[in-house]
Parts: sequence; structure tokens; C-alpha cells
Amino acid sequence: MSRDGKSQLLVLLGLASLLIAIPFVAPNPYYVDLAAKSCIAAVVCVGLNLLVGYAGQISLGHAAFFGIGAYSSAILGTRYEVTAILAMLAGVVLTVAVAYVTARAVLHLKGHYLAMATLAVGVAVSIILTREIGLTGGPDGMSVRRFTIFGYPLTGIWATYGLSAVTLFIAVRTAIVLANSRVGRSLRAIRDSETAAQSAGIDVARYKTIVFVISAVYASVAGSVFAHVDRFITPGAAGFMHSVEYLAMIVIGGLGSVAGAIVGATLMTVLPQALATFDHFRHLLTGAALIVIMTMMPAGIVPTMVRSLTHRLRGRSDRGADLSSPSARSGS
Repeated sequence: MSRDGKSQLLVLLGLASLLIAIPFVAPNPYYVDLAAKSCIAAVVCVGLNLLVGYAGQISLGHAAFFGIGAYSSAILGTRYEVTAILAMLAGVVLTVAVAYVTARAVLHLKGHYLAMATLAVGVAVSIILTREIGLTGGPDGMSVRRFTIFGYPLTGIWATYGLSAVTLFIAVRTAIVLANSRVGRSLRAIRDSETAAQSAGIDVARYKTIVFVISAVYASVAGSVFAHVDRFITPGAAGFMHSVEYLAMIVIGGLGSVAGAIVGATLMTVLPQALATFDHFRHLLTGAALIVIMTMMPAGIVPTMVRSLTHRLRGRSDRGADLSSPSARSGS
């Protein structure tokens, strides 16, 4: 096995161990529920990081795909009694269709023009979910049936946490494979320079469309899982502010890092709850904490920590080499 293969295996084993350990070390079900919500946010961020961190394409409308997945599961499962897996797959199909059309229409844009175009798509989906009262419940939202597997419903916070954790593990495994494949290398080339990528024979439009659709599918699956975990969904889940939150999560964790996407999602999910005792000052303190983090770690939490650890290990190895050199031995 190559060094990259070993490192990927260690990352996956570490993630699996952590996900398995959380229910056993959590003080009470509230923290297990918080961990489940963190896993769901991390799924969205892992997918969004492929688009923004690897391909360099910004999106301010990804919460819309989260909403499509959530409402597909809610509507098909609750109103038409479709099984949870089929409802989730239907949401994925609808998401692929919307994301493909969106990508072909807007991904030729760059910078803030692309951001505004994806924002417009997100706003349009949010308006539809809000106004179609007969179908979606409108601003009041709608309840969602339990997630069932082969007719057996997942009941209790432990079961729903397991669903969220398994979804995150599969999402991370898929993202790692994709990032280290030809697709991932092509995306990084596009991020560095679209002109150079085209000169190297890379079909820029095709790969940008592929990664946009994949990242949208991540959000859709996360939305479906969230609908079943929370058992209630409102149009706010597809709102603009959630798109901004997802983007902030991957920036704080570290662009181009799968681990960074998980860390950023977990931090921004847990931090507001940890500061809940401060009531009216919670949002102010959360914003201040994030400002401090980004000031001290402008590259993101995970890349900064990895760089710092690498420098320390390199410094120790250099000191060890100096001490073992002939000049050092003769001087002693």
C-alpha cells in the first residue's frame, strides 16, 4: 500500500473510531443529538468543499439543494407513504436535474457574478418552498415520518445518530477517493488556472458541472437525513443564511481539506450551543470567537495545525541530524 493509501486508511479509521465513541462518552442524549446535527452539517460541507476548495467555484445557494432533499423525503414519505430510501433517491434525482441545469447556466461566470447567480437559484427554491403551502406546509413547515429500513423504523436518538454518522463516513470516503482520482487532479488544475487546465486538455466546463452536481447531491442527502432526524422541516432550512453558514464552515475549517470541512461544521454547530447560557450575547460571542480564529488561522484551522505540526517535526529531525553529524561528534 502506498503512503497516500495508508494515510487515507488512517484518516478513515480515526473518523470511524471517533463516530463510534461519541455515543458512549456523551453525557446525555442532548449531546448525541448535537453530534448528529454536526454530522449532517459536515456532509454538506464535505461536498461544498469539493466545489469551493478543490475546484475554486463559489456557491451561495447550496442550502437550496439541502431543502430539495429534505422536502423530497418529507413530502413523499409523509403525504404519499413512499419508503425513506426511495424518497431520498427521488430527492437526489431531482437535485441532479436542478443542479445540472444550474451548472450549465451559471458556471461560465466567475467571482461575485457566479456567487450572485447561485444565490438567485437558492432564493428561487426558498420562495417556492415557502409559497407552495398545500404541498410543503408553507412557512409553518411540515412533520416528517421516521426513517425506515426494510419496514423497521429507526426510533430514538441513538438510531438517528447512527444514520447521520454512517452517512458522514460514506460521504468522507467518497470525497477522499474523488479528491485523489483523475477528477480531483483536474479540479485542482482548474482552481489554479482554467486557461492552463484547458491547455492541458481538461474539459473545464464538464468537470465544473460534475463537481457542482456532486456537491449538490451531498447537500440533498444531508437534507433528507436531517428531515428524518429532526422529524420536522421548514423553508428556513433552504434559506440564504444557511448557505452562508455552510460556506463559513469550510473557510474556517480550511479550504481544500476534507478534515477541515468536518472540523468547521462541528465547530459552528457546537459553538452557538456552548454559548447558549449567555442568551442575548450568544451570537455576538460566536462572531467574536470566529473572528479570533480566522485572525490567528487565516488558512483555516486544519491546514494551520498541519503546517505547524510539520514544522515542529521537521525542526526536531533537523536538530537530530545536526547532533548526529561528524562535526557535532568531534566537537563533543
